[in-house]
Amino acid sequence: MEFFRRLRHKIPTREQIHGNRWLSWLAPWLGHPRLWHWSRRGVAMGVALGVFFGLLIPVAQIPLSVGAAVVLRANVPAAAASTLVTNPITFGPVYFAAYRLGTWVTGDRLPAHAADPSTAQDIHADAGIWQRLQAMGKPLMIGLAILASLIGLTTYLVITLVWRWRTLARRRIEARHRWRNKTRRSD
Repeated sequence: MEFFRRLRHKIPTREQIHGNRWLSWLAPWLGHPRLWHWSRRGVAMGVALGVFFGLLIPVAQIPLSVGAAVVLRANVPAAAASTLVTNPITFGPVYFAAYRLGTWVTGDRLPAHAADPSTAQDIHADAGIWQRLQAMGKPLMIGLAILASLIGLTTYLVITLVWRWRTLARRRIEARHRWRNKTRRSD
């Protein structure tokens, strides 16, 4: 819990964003209190949106996830922070896994001359690179879409279930304390 308290203090507040001269024009859209409330549904939806856009789109992830969070009334800070699921360390493995998933789903394979540039003729060396990129495009995009959807949905479900479990555990502990205090008073 200490980590989350520190994280909440580092995230800019609604007032700080409204006071920022570069972001003040967004005030009408970012003014809804539900966008900043740390609730089970809001945080789960925000993280799921951030993970979805973080995996699916290589650029402009934060504005797109924040825009989706505003439309769906999810937690904006959670949506923005969770786009960092892809970063310079995780980018390569995530895109490689997405490409492999896409080739498995579509059944596509790289052509032999695109897979091995040394077999391409010197005159068509650039065409070999272009063909290789074109061959990777469809499987990569399909793999990213599947991966982003599955991991986003899984993230939403896991956060919802863990949040619910922690809430119930906390309520049980509080009920035990109330019961103990009540029995002590009656003695």
